[in-house]
Amino acid sequence: MFSTFTGLEKDTVPFVKAGLWAVSLCLAVGIFLFIKAGYFTALPAGTPTGEGQQPNGGHTYWRPPPLDEIPKGEEGDLVRYGRELILHTSVYLGPNGKVKPISNGMNCKNCHLDGGTKTFGLNYAAVAATYPQWRERSGTLVDVPERINECIERSLNGTRLQEGDKELKAMAAYLMWIGKEVPKGTIPVGTGMKKIAFLKRPADPNLGKVAFDKYCIECHGAKSEGLMAPNGQEWMYPPIFGDHSYNMGAGLYRLGKFASFVKYNMPLGTSFDAPVLSDEEAWDVAAYVNSMPRPAKDISNDWPDISKKPVDHPFGPFADGWSEYRHKYGPFIK
Repeated sequence: MFSTFTGLEKDTVPFVKAGLWAVSLCLAVGIFLFIKAGYFTALPAGTPTGEGQQPNGGHTYWRPPPLDEIPKGEEGDLVRYGRELILHTSVYLGPNGKVKPISNGMNCKNCHLDGGTKTFGLNYAAVAATYPQWRERSGTLVDVPERINECIERSLNGTRLQEGDKELKAMAAYLMWIGKEVPKGTIPVGTGMKKIAFLKRPADPNLGKVAFDKYCIECHGAKSEGLMAPNGQEWMYPPIFGDHSYNMGAGLYRLGKFASFVKYNMPLGTSFDAPVLSDEEAWDVAAYVNSMPRPAKDISNDWPDISKKPVDHPFGPFADGWSEYRHKYGPFIK
């Protein structure tokens, strides 16, 4: 399930000629890595970045570079604008967006917590190091701008930005800057979401409604109406079902992803090392939320190789004999 952790590889000269030099270099590198804790503790490339990396004991979690390291000048201005777009997407691209009205009113930060920097909060740590990458969902090689557009179309139920748009360039620049310290081909510990354990029973929407009323309505509302920010341009707490939420093609429409996100990030302020909901509550809340109405999405071209479909992808055809109901609600263990 989890890959072996890798270290920093260096070419060395023959030990006989430079043994002492190599030892000194290793010590220096070790001290440097200790100071830059988390940036270079990584899993091998090829490990799915969206499934969450869960470290063995003694390993350090990735931390984002400080904002004061954003350079001055045009390059830095683009990064700063990209961060602003991640934090306040709807102000610029929402229904009344000042740039263009192409999305549903949610902000990227509603899912990519703390502007894409939170540990196991769908952060952007691995973006610079792992893109372009092959995506089984589309069956294509995807670069960073394309991945951003996928999120806009699915999670924001919106319309794609164009290749030359400043906003697309800015968001890509911010995502690349966030992961600037991560060596190419590695995945920092704490990327994506921490995986929740599978249940031995199907997730239950009725039990999920009970948990939703207990934990979620204070922010999201009893009918998932959300809470609008004082500026009237974006959600302070977004609707998580209904017309203004993510559509059926979004990653969070998969129960495993939603349950993992809720377990280790919700209610807002929860951290992965001190979860509030039990595993059962997280799965059941996911079942309830994703059983409610939301925008549709044409996904007929998704997963061209059906053998690569995740077990919790709820739309056929499937490579196994399970029903669509089981692929949506589980149990996901045989």
